[in-house]
Amino acid sequence: MNQPVCLITGVGDGTGAEIARRFSQSNYQVAMLARNRDRLKKLERELPNTKAYVCDVGDLQTLLATIETIRSQMGNPSVLIHNAVRATFGNFLETDPEDLERNFRVNTTSLLYLARELAPAMITAGQGTIVVTGNTAAWRGIPSYALFAPTKAAQRILAQSLARDLGGKGIHVAYITIDAAISTPWSMGKPVQGLRTEPLDKNLNQSQDFFCQPVDIAEEVFHVVHQARSAWSFDVEIRPFGEKW
Repeated sequence: MNQPVCLITGVGDGTGAEIARRFSQSNYQVAMLARNRDRLKKLERELPNTKAYVCDVGDLQTLLATIETIRSQMGNPSVLIHNAVRATFGNFLETDPEDLERNFRVNTTSLLYLARELAPAMITAGQGTIVVTGNTAAWRGIPSYALFAPTKAAQRILAQSLARDLGGKGIHVAYITIDAAISTPWSMGKPVQGLRTEPLDKNLNQSQDFFCQPVDIAEEVFHVVHQARSAWSFDVEIRPFGEKW
């Protein structure tokens, strides 16, 4: 209970796992949330000071119950990393409009619920950090992103509202835009859902120079969480040097 607690949503095989690893290595207790029980349990066995919590953050009542379990088992989180994402791609005339609301629950509404549950203890403590991992869809939309980009844009503006509300109370809120394809076992050679707004350049997609590495994203997240109070960031953009922008 003397170790600080970091809660991470969307702990998959890529960015989420590396963020969990980075905080675990720095003597944090890490609460890892995701839907895949086997993957979470494997990480829990591999990483010290971590606990796996199977949770679909789009199921808001389950999310609330999971947060309460985390608090009872680990204490109040002083760091929240909202990395969970849900995306739907396709022409707006052909995709299911219900997916807009499903995406919104995971990407945006769950962030509101997390902040409402975790911010009061941070305010009492006079310190804490909330970091949201985003992507270029938060800044602009293209035709195939009509059911996804609005939810990421809303997510960023919600994070900005939280930052302006909580900053003077000692809580740092930041939004990290990952303008890149992320190197994961399933992403090499094809677009990564939710992380780009245009197809991969076929001349570059086999080069690791073109991909953002999860371990490097995790390092930047860790850096932002530990920024000095006199130099807090809100909008942080990261991209590999091979990325066109």
